[in-house]
Amino acid sequence: MLDNPRSPRVRAVAKLAKKGARSETGLFLLEGPQAVVEALTFAPHLVIDLFATPTALERHADIARRASDAGIDVEFVTEPVLDSMADTVTPQGFIAVCRQFPTALKDIFAAGPRLVAVLEEVRDPGNAGTIIRAADAAGADAVILTGRSVDLYNPKVVRSTTGSLFHLPVAVEATLDDVLRRAREAGLQALAADIKGDDLLDVRTAGLLAKPTAWVFGNEARGLTDDDLAAVDRAVSLPIYGQAESLNLATAASVCLYESAFALRS
Repeated sequence: MLDNPRSPRVRAVAKLAKKGARSETGLFLLEGPQAVVEALTFAPHLVIDLFATPTALERHADIARRASDAGIDVEFVTEPVLDSMADTVTPQGFIAVCRQFPTALKDIFAAGPRLVAVLEEVRDPGNAGTIIRAADAAGADAVILTGRSVDLYNPKVVRSTTGSLFHLPVAVEATLDDVLRRAREAGLQALAADIKGDDLLDVRTAGLLAKPTAWVFGNEARGLTDDDLAAVDRAVSLPIYGQAESLNLATAASVCLYESAFALRS
């Protein structure tokens, strides 16, 4: 059992909360039982190390079984060691170290996607992770984070996906121009969510949402630039019927993705 919070191994795991260490090693942190279950179920080959307190493993016998089936040893640690490794205050008894696994942009469009979420300069990790989760729930084929967006493997992004990170392809470090070019070559229209756009209801009525679509979502504070909006096929806005000043980015993205999902399946 690992019981020294200051040991080099524990410190090496803890460093993965920092982007520099993640870039250098190609690894990232996974925290909590639900995220570990998703990794062991959908991508066990990515799990390098799996740490757990004895109490947590006793509570989650399914994790012990899944790890055993995948040939992964669970290493016991004390609560202080787990706390030292974790990015969160309450890691819930489990931490895994996994290999990063971004999908190449060309492979995403070569697969013939019908619905893709594109994040351009989305900086808030909670928003980015929630959009990935919403895209997964809406049946999107992929998510793309441009190079101006938050690091996909930021611990808060990973936590906010609630395991969806392992369910669909995600590309990183792309440029918006390259994404839009490849999307059009693959037969997708590019719609941007923007307050200055056409009303979503009008776009839906016109039947545009039934076409294969790459939805582009911009920065939380500034939205998309005029150049970005000129590059897409159409900007779309969500109507505000109440007194709210605006919608949270992740909430707006969820509505847009689901509207497309409904139309594509109707």
